[in-house]
Amino acid sequence: MKVILLKDVKSLGKKGDIVNAKDGYARNFLIPRGLAKEATEGNVKVVEEQKAAKKLREKEKREEAQKLADKISNLTVKIKSKAGENGKLFGSITTKDIAQALNKQHKIKVDKRKIVMDNNIKSLGARYVEVKVYPQITAKLKVEVVEQ
Repeated sequence: MKVILLKDVKSLGKKGDIVNAKDGYARNFLIPRGLAKEATEGNVKVVEEQKAAKKLREKEKREEAQKLADKISNLTVKIKSKAGENGKLFGSITTKDIAQALNKQHKIKVDKRKIVMDNNIKSLGARYVEVKVYPQITAKLKVEVVEQ
């Protein structure tokens, strides 16, 4: 019997898949528990429409993220900090500081966990940090640390 899975089923498939299941397994286990529904023409059409709509939403989100990444790549964030001899900072600049400065200066909210740095910034000067905007879409943000 062909069924459409409404939830992921361990040995059968993922949500939205159309699979062949044994009649008894489908009638006595999958359908009563709400894990699947029978794959009639109407149900199959609905599932295909949902998949197409999901794909379209995903494409729109990806395009938006790419625009944001391009915008961030062209920006420079200036952070003022106290520094001692040889341009060494008192303290350090963290991802939280960069996220706050980006929001304050350019009105772009980015979660501090999306900013990737090997180590905190501990000296004056300009650096590029990576900002993960979306899976597989990153931007390089220029961070300038100047003396206060």
